[in-house]
Amino acid sequence: MKKYLLWLGLALLSAAAATLTSCTKLKPVALPFEKEILAFAAADKTNPPPQGAIVFVGSSSVRLWKTLARDFPDHNVINRGFGGSQMSDVVRYADRIILPHKPKVIVVRVGGNDIAAGKSPERVAADFQALVERIYAALPDANIVFLSLNSAPSRWKNVEKEKKVNRLVQDYGAAGHHGIIFVDLMTPMLKPDGTLREELFRPDRLHCNAAGYQLWTTILRPVLNTLDPP
Repeated sequence: MKKYLLWLGLALLSAAAATLTSCTKLKPVALPFEKEILAFAAADKTNPPPQGAIVFVGSSSVRLWKTLARDFPDHNVINRGFGGSQMSDVVRYADRIILPHKPKVIVVRVGGNDIAAGKSPERVAADFQALVERIYAALPDANIVFLSLNSAPSRWKNVEKEKKVNRLVQDYGAAGHHGIIFVDLMTPMLKPDGTLREELFRPDRLHCNAAGYQLWTTILRPVLNTLDPP
């Protein structure tokens, strides 16, 4: 009986050790979008972008803006859009994709995915304020341009919440927070009757097509020319 108990004890200890070893071999869970952020870092090493440029940051609407450099030829621009991202993701990675470039201007276009995921307009606006604080702690003289949310045909049900995000951000900037410029994209993408100009969107009914980005460029160019004179 003693031999059996000794054998059982040893078996249990062996099983516990095996379990502990297995646990220690578990790989840490990667943060969301870590692959994309590492790709930005690798690209910066291969072809370092200039300091003091204009950083565009946000979700797929920024990532898919492939004509960014051609649309703003009088400015050094850096595209740091990563598809599917939310405002909180931009806050999380600001130290890695915004601050190292010491930009004069940061153009932010993100928030629609937040609303689509069920976040409240207040939460999105609070996350934007967190981003502003993170940027100004390191770059107190930078200007932050918020490109407003514009609804898309596939997300029209969210339009009132998106409009509220825009109002909250605009009010925050108007409340004496220096260097925050609100740019309205919602209104120009609506018809006079308040419905969407669907000709500005891709077949996916979510992202801008070339005409949509050209409209954005026309609206944003004078703003950037003022903040970063050619």
